Amino acid sequence: MKIKNILISQNAPEDIERSPYGELIRKYSINIDFYKFFKINCTTALDFRKTHINILEYQSIVFSSTNTIDKFFELCKDMRLEMPESMKYYCATESIALYLQKYVPYRKRRVFAAKDAQVSSFYDLLIKNKTVSMLIPCGQDGISPQLEAVLTENEIKYAQAVVFKIAHADLAHDVDIDKYDLIVFFSPNGVKSLQANFPDFQQGEKAFAALGKAAEQAVEEAGWTLHVSAPSKEHASLTEALDAFLKEYANRRR
Repeated sequence: MKIKNILISQNAPEDIERSPYGELIRKYSINIDFYKFFKINCTTALDFRKTHINILEYQSIVFSSTNTIDKFFELCKDMRLEMPESMKYYCATESIALYLQKYVPYRKRRVFAAKDAQVSSFYDLLIKNKTVSMLIPCGQDGISPQLEAVLTENEIKYAQAVVFKIAHADLAHDVDIDKYDLIVFFSPNGVKSLQANFPDFQQGEKAFAALGKAAEQAVEEAGWTLHVSAPSKEHASLTEALDAFLKEYANRRR
């Protein structure tokens, strides 16, 4: 397997040269291209009102991603809706809770985060606060069956609020997919976009990398082989995992 061209399925960092990707480019003399595989479109206030969900009827908001935070507050702005001081926020990870500070001052609100990055810790947080009604912003596909089962089994009052919709990018027109030796996914939506744009796609000799369990599972469910994954016990970040993978294949070619 020869790795010369890598496709990263997200937008390029502001300064590639100073990013970890820039270091990989210099270290292994490879080419890295960036192209977001899908677009996230915020639900309009008009469409959201058709769902008859009253956000302020709920005592808490549950966030599982920073994208969801952005789209939720974008929708609130469109609806001219302000969160009350009493609103609570439950976040899947500490990093998501910290990101929430962009919209919610910690001193004035109640923000809670799972004790670690394990999904079980997130579920424990919700179960611990089961008496509080919860609104869960999400995409058009809704929350995961696992989360839905936890909420139902513990008789937690909740509602799903679709605050964004996913649209596939036009990869078939804009990307020469055959050019790349390694493709990196960051979510199941990236995998779905590749499948939708190239229905006859065959992995062949291409290597696949994925960040996060959801992306890993999507790659495997598509019937493809996953070569690089992060985070893991060995590699905390995706670029660390890519570095190890590229080093291994560079040594094999010698």
